[in-house]
Amino acid sequence: MEYTINIKGRLMDLSTPQVMGILNVTPDSFYSGSRKQTEMEIAQRADQIIEEGGSIIDVGAFSTRPGADEVSEKEEGRRLKFALDIVRREQPDAAVSVDTYRPTLARKCIEEWGADIINDVSEGGITGIANVPLEQRQEEYPEMFRVVGELKVPYILMSVQPTLETMMKGFAREVQQLRDLGAKDIILDPGFGFGKNLIQNYQIYNEMEKLNVMELPVLVGISRKSMIYKLLGGDATTSLNGTSVLDTIALMKGASILRVHDVKEAAEAVKIIEAMKEGRT
Repeated sequence: MEYTINIKGRLMDLSTPQVMGILNVTPDSFYSGSRKQTEMEIAQRADQIIEEGGSIIDVGAFSTRPGADEVSEKEEGRRLKFALDIVRREQPDAAVSVDTYRPTLARKCIEEWGADIINDVSEGGITGIANVPLEQRQEEYPEMFRVVGELKVPYILMSVQPTLETMMKGFAREVQQLRDLGAKDIILDPGFGFGKNLIQNYQIYNEMEKLNVMELPVLVGISRKSMIYKLLGGDATTSLNGTSVLDTIALMKGASILRVHDVKEAAEAVKIIEAMKEGRT
């Protein structure tokens, strides 16, 4: 897709798909290989993401896996500030996204702690931790769209809808709301594994190219998720091959960003697909 996003005055061209590397500063993320908590671990992971071909570092401090422990806003903020300070020191030129559904923390990450992009897994507040509706958690009822509109930073809008039809209807409504509030760069994430069972995940994957009608970049995050190992067997640690297969399919269906644990393999998939495109021209 011919599309650029504004990273605090620098344009990132998405006509060539970008790789977003995951950096989790949590003790309980579903894939143990992504957990980085010490200063050295965080610094090494930030460097690794860029060295292996990533262009975006996605920092998360609150596991959204099913059954994950609650994390207070104070603790999530402490973890994010600690990690973002290190990432910015190590990779000052990298684009950095913050994986949070809390609008107050998203604002601090952008305005004070050096993040560039908001990556919201709650579809603007429909869900919170592990798909629990935020209506059940009134103290955190979000105003994320207003924050995004005010800050005018790239925003990843992830769907928790179970079918492509409901997803696209929701996206159409939410994108208009964001535009009305002044949001500029919106990236759509189908939200594989969120609000969807195994069959629904693959049904949406099969038709994912239909999202291109919205003329917005699409981010795909299926790295080592249960939709792979529930189908093939094993667990997250054995799901790299399945991840690479699905990442490649996503690129062929028009994905602009791959969010992954294994950056080198994703960057190689991008390189192969880009070479195929050149061969057609």
